[in-house]
Amino acid sequence: MTAGGAAIEPLVHIKDFRMDFGESTVIKDLSFDVHAGETFGFLGSNGSGKTTTLRALLGIYQPTAGTLHIDGKPFEPRDGARLGYLPEERGLYKKERVLDVMVYFGRLKGLSKAAARSWSMEYLERVQLTDKATLNVDKLSGGQQQKIQLGVTIMNNPELLILDEPTKGFDPVNRRLLMDIIEEQKLAGATVIMVTHQMEEVERLCDRVILLKDGTARAYGTVSEVQDQFGGTVYRVTYDGGLPASDLFDVAARGPGTADLAPRSGATESAVLRELIGAGAAVRSFTTERVSLEEIFINVYGDQHELTEA
Repeated sequence: MTAGGAAIEPLVHIKDFRMDFGESTVIKDLSFDVHAGETFGFLGSNGSGKTTTLRALLGIYQPTAGTLHIDGKPFEPRDGARLGYLPEERGLYKKERVLDVMVYFGRLKGLSKAAARSWSMEYLERVQLTDKATLNVDKLSGGQQQKIQLGVTIMNNPELLILDEPTKGFDPVNRRLLMDIIEEQKLAGATVIMVTHQMEEVERLCDRVILLKDGTARAYGTVSEVQDQFGGTVYRVTYDGGLPASDLFDVAARGPGTADLAPRSGATESAVLRELIGAGAAVRSFTTERVSLEEIFINVYGDQHELTEA
């Protein structure tokens, strides 16, 4: 709330969004907000509608129904200087030199040629690609091209940064580097919408998340709120012997000599532990853990782990 009591408008506002392609409904009455300064995780499996939603938000698709606003109004091309968008399909001029491509995009984003060149060289040094500056883009590996694409996306210090799978295909070292760069953008004041299937990235960076499945929201809120929507905690137990059937818990995950037990309503940690011991399970350790986003993702999407998007 503001000092006068008026509600602060979200930077991104999507209300009752519906998207039909012919007779197929891809998005069904979707509503959510993204607040200025936050990092928002946009999660979902193959065909869930994430990329479709982003394209409609940016005016690439015309929505069948609903409201999709950025800063209180529909997106217009002239607003692009305030926006950085890393699409799922990367778009660089592959027969041109890396530095020339970066300077070109910098000029499109309003930078002077000198400023674009200076920024680009600093960025190439940061991502360890200084020696590639004079090579054609198509001589770079896929991961190296992705670093260039991210640089082009953030070089105008956008207020709103939309990243569709920014670290897809990266090794852990380069994934950490790009996460650091994205985190720096947030600290500099950017609002970040990030599509990713790396749950550790979400838990590290995201203030709030939405889980989309079949065009509808299955969970929405802060990471803690989403965890609470799926039980909040599990009891992680290592043991010898067997686990009894119980009215106090469900087995959320199981491995050799280990299990995650999801307590049912009213069950307490001590009651579950007593039941295990009373049934003859030789309990070696018993801890209470927050249910992870990875476990929630598997719960929601099951075997739908292909990452292509409809």
